[in-house]
Amino acid sequence: MAASSTHEVELALPLMVSLVMFLATIVIHAIALVGIVSVIRHHHRLKRTGVWFWWDVTIVSVAIVLAGAAHLVEVFIWAVVFVLCGQFGQLSAAFYSSAMLYTSLGTGDVAMSSSWKLLGPFETADGMMAFAVSTAIVISVGQSMVRKKFPDLPSL
Repeated sequence: MAASSTHEVELALPLMVSLVMFLATIVIHAIALVGIVSVIRHHHRLKRTGVWFWWDVTIVSVAIVLAGAAHLVEVFIWAVVFVLCGQFGQLSAAFYSSAMLYTSLGTGDVAMSSSWKLLGPFETADGMMAFAVSTAIVISVGQSMVRKKFPDLPSL
């Protein structure tokens, strides 16, 4: 009976940590989205959107940079979790491994212990979802520019 309860703990704790990280990612991306919407609204009020190509490039670039910053923060937080779970002794190695997992490139050079390796697939899923949200945000920004510049076009 003791062996099965140990196995349950090894599964339950990584799952709980992964859930907390998913929630943290949602909050971080929500903050980035609020920032992006604020930038768009500011430039829209100043009548800069859809008027001049280089303003539009700047606005889309700001959206991409804010989304990218959110991803970097998320990779860093995952790396801190890896260190706190005892999987890495140095934050730099944890950050590298986290970036590899988050971007779905693979596990990196270091494999985690059997009790914590479940974090890997969850970070990859988290990163894929976060990139999907970022892509949707940037496409939405681009669509708003096109709608403003070409109001006669049907809705995309």
